[in-house]
Amino acid sequence: MSSQLKQFINCRILRDHKIIREDFWIRDGKIIDPEKVFFDEKIQANQQIDCKGAIIAPGFIELQINGGFGYDFSNLNDTQEGINCVAKGLLAHGVTSFCPTVVTSPKEIYHTVLPKIQKRKGNKDGATILGVHIEGPFINIQKKGAHPEQHIKTFENGFESVLDMYGTLDHVQIITIAPELENSKIVIEGCIQRNIIVSVGHSMADLSSGEEAVKNGATFITHLFNAMLPFHHRDPGLVGLLTSDQLPEGKTVYFGIISDGVHTHPAALRIAHRAHPNGLVLVTDAISAMGLAQGKHNIGQLEIEIRDNKAYIAGTDTLCGSIATMNKCVQIFMQSTGCSKEYALETATLHPAQVLGITDKKGTLNFNADADFIILNDDLDVLETWIAGECVYK
Repeated sequence: MSSQLKQFINCRILRDHKIIREDFWIRDGKIIDPEKVFFDEKIQANQQIDCKGAIIAPGFIELQINGGFGYDFSNLNDTQEGINCVAKGLLAHGVTSFCPTVVTSPKEIYHTVLPKIQKRKGNKDGATILGVHIEGPFINIQKKGAHPEQHIKTFENGFESVLDMYGTLDHVQIITIAPELENSKIVIEGCIQRNIIVSVGHSMADLSSGEEAVKNGATFITHLFNAMLPFHHRDPGLVGLLTSDQLPEGKTVYFGIISDGVHTHPAALRIAHRAHPNGLVLVTDAISAMGLAQGKHNIGQLEIEIRDNKAYIAGTDTLCGSIATMNKCVQIFMQSTGCSKEYALETATLHPAQVLGITDKKGTLNFNADADFIILNDDLDVLETWIAGECVYK
C-alpha cells in the first residue's frame, strides 16, 4: 500500500447522494480530507491523475453471488482456486467487495467449503471477501427454486441444527432462511448475537411471519419477488415488508433484487423502487456460468444450461440464478426505473454497505473510508477499479 498522496483532478465524485465536481484525494489506502493537507501539512500531491471528466463512485459491493467464470462456490474440489478466480474476475466489473454465496448442499459440503472461504482484504489479486452468504438449506421446500429438495432441512433442534449443519460460522456474514420454519425465532436471535445478518427468502411466509422475523432481528430479504409468495392484495407476503407499518421504529428492511433483465420485470423493479427506495440493494445472484458461453454448467448440486442468455435447471424452464455482472445490473436498473445515476450507483454501493453496517469503511467516498472506488463513464461502464488506493483494473 502506497503512502503517496494522490490527487484525482477533472472528475465528478459521488458523495452525499450527489455527483459533484471536486478533486479526490487518497493516501495510505484511505480517502482523505484535502483541507488538512493544505492547511496542516502544507504539501502537494505526489501524483496527479487526470480523470478527463469521468465519474468516481464507491466500488460495488455484491451480497449474493454463487460463483462465476466456471467456478461454483458450493461445488468446488478446489475452493481456493475458485474463490481466487472469481475475486479477480469481479474487478473488471467494478466489484471491490463481495459475499461468496453457498447454496443448499449436503452437510459435508458446508464442512469442507466454509472453513476455506475466509474473510480477507482485497488487492490486485481480487476483491475483498466480506464473509459468506449461506442460502439454505433451511428454506421452504415449496419455494426451493434451484435448490435440491433432498438437502432441504428444518430447525429441528433450534440453533443446534444450524451449528451441526454448517460446522463453523466464523466467516459467515449472512444467512437466508424461511421465517415460517418452526424455531426460526431462536435461530434468528442466535445469528444476531453472533453478528450474522439474517435474510428471509425461499419462503411461503405471509406478511405477519415476515414482520415477526424482522422484530426478532432479520433485516434483509433475499432476491425480492423470486422464490416467495407472489404479491396478493389481502396478504402481500414478504413483499409487504416494503411498506409495513408494523416494524420497530426507525428500522429499515433492506431487500436484494436482481435487475438482470430476466428475473424481475422492469415494472416490478419500478414498483419496488417507488415503494421502498431506501431499502433497495442490487444483487446479481450470479452463478458459475457468469462470464461463460452457452452450454451446460453446474450450480451447487444441480446441472444447469445456458440458453438465450438465461440460466435454467438442465432440461427444464426453471430459472436458476443470473449470469449478469453487477455493472450490467446497475445499467439495466437505471434504464428500467428512470432513476438518477446517483441513486442507481448507491443501490450497489451505499445500500449494501448499510445492510452490513460498514458505511464507515465501504460504500461511500467519505473522508477516512477505504479508498475502494471505481471510475466510470457517463453510460456507467467501468473504466478503472481501485482497492485500498491502488489501481487493480484498467
